[in-house]
Amino acid sequence: MESARFLAGQFLLAMPGIGDPRFDQAMIAVCAHDAEGAMGIDIGATFDGMTLHDVLRQVDIDPGVAPDVPVLRGGPVETRRGFVLHSRDWSGVDTIDVAGRWALSGTLDALRAIAEGKGPTRWQVALGYAGWGPGQLDGEMTRHGWLNLDWRDEAILFDTPAEERWHGGFVQAGIDPRLLANESGHA
Repeated sequence: MESARFLAGQFLLAMPGIGDPRFDQAMIAVCAHDAEGAMGIDIGATFDGMTLHDVLRQVDIDPGVAPDVPVLRGGPVETRRGFVLHSRDWSGVDTIDVAGRWALSGTLDALRAIAEGKGPTRWQVALGYAGWGPGQLDGEMTRHGWLNLDWRDEAILFDTPAEERWHGGFVQAGIDPRLLANESGHA
């Protein structure tokens, strides 16, 4: 499944009218995509009123030197499970390299390292993830639900505010999202 390997390390922008309100204006950082399915983190929105320090306290980690930044709404699946998208300069127990572009960790050692100032230099914390079963994402891609961006610049992941990512992704692709229809035509 060559197209599946191709999507890991890329970004998906939810098209207007995707048909699932959980993905309105979503921007998914695809972390894995193979014959068994796909998994990604929505980097396009944060939880209102929830910060990293809140999460750290919930798992009994002293916030230490970690900045108190917003937490991403990673997706509709397992929203109590945390993930850290981060630069490849740090690796922990379960860290996976995502196509040589960034890394993903899902255990508390990443949060501890960030709180101690010994973690990755660049990171984003998310709760939840987006997941697709075998062939499901491929099917959604053929129905024009997602726009795929092969973006090599890490700025969208680490430097751009979450609420600007969806719109900025379309602009980067040369598309004005205001001109996109919410529904496809019917003949």
